[in-house]
Formats: sequence, structure tokens, C-alpha cells
Amino acid sequence: MNDSKLLRHLRGWFRRLYSRMSLTQSILAAAAVVSGIVVGLVFESINPALVVLIGLAVALLSALLSAIWFRDEVAKPVRQMTEATRHIAAGSYGTELPLPKKPDLAELAASINALSQEVSRTEKMQSEFISSISHELRTPLTAITGWSETLMFDPSIENDSRRGIQIIQKEAARLTGLVEELLEFTRIQDGRFKLNIELLDIESELEDTIFTYRELLRQDHLELRYSPAESEIALVPGDPERLRQVFLNILDNAAKYGREGKIIEVSVSADPEAVTITFRDHGPGIAPEELPHVKEKFYKGVSSKARGSGIGLAVCDEIITRSGGRLDISNAPGGGALVRVTLPFSEQGERHSNLPEGSE
Repeated sequence: MNDSKLLRHLRGWFRRLYSRMSLTQSILAAAAVVSGIVVGLVFESINPALVVLIGLAVALLSALLSAIWFRDEVAKPVRQMTEATRHIAAGSYGTELPLPKKPDLAELAASINALSQEVSRTEKMQSEFISSISHELRTPLTAITGWSETLMFDPSIENDSRRGIQIIQKEAARLTGLVEELLEFTRIQDGRFKLNIELLDIESELEDTIFTYRELLRQDHLELRYSPAESEIALVPGDPERLRQVFLNILDNAAKYGREGKIIEVSVSADPEAVTITFRDHGPGIAPEELPHVKEKFYKGVSSKARGSGIGLAVCDEIITRSGGRLDISNAPGGGALVRVTLPFSEQGERHSNLPEGSE
């Protein structure tokens, strides 16, 4: 059972439970009123108006006691279960609930705990399997890449044979990239994913990435247009290697999915608190129903025919989030995908213009 289905099931169960408890309270209140009227009829000397007042008072007291019981015995455990299911749906597998006193709720809490532990074990097995397979693939891929590069220097290999070796090189490089993404994923899952944070010139890191990637885009008949910031940008805390990884992944996605648009635009802007780097392609964009899921690990939109692991953006989102920033993906007005990377300035950072001359 997936997370969304679990949440729908629990929400339906909670609604039915609340309905039953509300009905119980109503029955108790009505019973109190009826009992008050009966008492008044038995003792005819009591004023009928007083009988009604006594019945209402008893009903109010009954409702109050019922509400207190409901809050302590049902509402509090239900809130705990709701919060726990949210944590599980967000990826906190292994979360356990205390068992309430009420048998029905205790049974439900035990089922949630069992589900959480099972999902946690499955997630761990999946992560270990991916890590093992990825490491095993590295060795043959290294051999394939090395020998294909060696064969390209052989002048006797010509025409279709040379073209075949180039295809082998390209596909081996693609598989190597997939393996590296899978290894990054397993590092995130088991807590080995680390960032080496330092104050850096984010524009310089971005421009180095663009310089590296622009020629590759040109060979694929894609134009990359870069618009730097209008003024100097403050230093940003981040891991330069990881941020370049983010930029390359976003540019690679723009080239892969927005190829028919022929143009990729990159711009930098800043406000007093953060710098924003915007990537925009002119392709078909992202289907609206897929937008909320594009950063989920292993998600590959059904409308996309491009190949990939489905975890590149999940890794990018993890890097940006751990850097204190935000990765936003949407559709641009007029068509194409729009990706914004927002990174906050360091509280201790200084403007480049304020740095002493000759400092780095």
C-alpha cells in the first residue's frame, strides 16, 4: 500500500470514528433529557419548566463529560496517529506510536507501527541492493570506457566500426552517470551524504559550469543564453562541487526535455536575503499533474520518453535544501520548464566590493 492510499484509508477511518462518537454524544444527551422529563412526570409536584431545565442541565453535564472522555481517550490518540502517518508519508520510516487504551485504537496503532517497520525494512533492503549493484557495475563500465577510448586511437578502425565505438563510449558514459546518481541516492538514504560548506562566489561557479556545458549544447544544436546579475552578488555558503552538480543536472534536463525549443536561458538575480538562479527551456514543459512529483526519487513522468534514473532532481533538491535554499520547478509563461535555485546569503558574508584588496 503506498503512502497516499494509506493516508486516504486512515482519514476515512477517522471520519467514521468521529461520526460514531458524535452520534453517541447525541444519544446520551437525548437520554438525559428524556430521563429528566420522566422524573418530572413521576413527581407531578415539580414544575414542568423546572423539569425541562433539569433535563437540559443533565444533558449539558453529560455532553461535557462525554467531550472530556472523547478528548482524552479518542481525539488525542487520533491526533498522534495522524501526525505519525504524516511522518511516515514524508519518509520517516520506522516511526512508532504508543498503544492507546481503547482496543480499537490500539489495534489501529499496532497496524501503523507494523506497517512503518515493514516499510523501513523494505527501504533499507532497497538501498543496500542499489548500493551493491551500483558498485558492481563500476568495474565493467570502467573497462568498457577505457577500452573504447583505446580503440578510438587505432587508425585501422574506420567508418561504421568507429561510429559503433563512439556509440559504446556515449552509452557507457550515460550508464556511468546513472550509477553515480544511484550511489548518491544510497548515501542520502544511509546518512553518508555530506556537504563541505564554504563561502563561495556563486556566479563564478555557475559561469564555470556554463563554460563547461555550452560547447556540448552547441554540438546538440542548442543555444545557451546567460544573463548575469546587474550588480555584485554577496558570498553564498555552499559546497562548490555539489552546486556544480546541481547546475549540470538542471542544464542536462533542460537539454533532454526542452530540446525542441533550441534555446536554454540562465539568469541570476538577487534581493537583500538571497540569490536566485533561473533556468528556463523552451520545450513542451511539464504536465500539470506531474509537477508536484518531479522532485520525488525514482519518479519518471508518464508523458516523458527521455531515459534516466528518476533521482537526479531528488539529489539536487537534497543538496539545495541542506544548503539552506530552495529548489522550485514550474512551467514558464509561454511554454517550457522553469527551474529556480534560491540560496540565502551568509549572515557573516560580505559583498565582494567590501573585501580587502587581494583577499580571496
